[in-house]
Amino acid sequence: EPDVTIVSGLKDTVVSEGDDVTFRCQVSHENARDVEWKLQDVALQNNEMNEISVEKGRIHTLTLRKVTEQDIGTVAFRVGPHTSTA
Repeated sequence: EPDVTIVSGLKDTVVSEGDDVTFRCQVSHENARDVEWKLQDVALQNNEMNEISVEKGRIHTLTLRKVTEQDIGTVAFRVGPHTSTA
């Protein structure tokens, strides 16, 4: 299995309370396994507040819906041993 690396990492983002914010990370290979999104070191699941998806097989996206002050912190994307934060 090829080693999947991060081609394009996360970008720092400023957003107003109540707005949605989307983070994108591009990886080197499609169908990457062992992928994880975190907010403040807490693993995120796909649900009504966090939309996790993959576009074109290699662009992993995380949308945080209606952010609040409690959502301030570091967002991390990890694939295998590689991590990108914003």
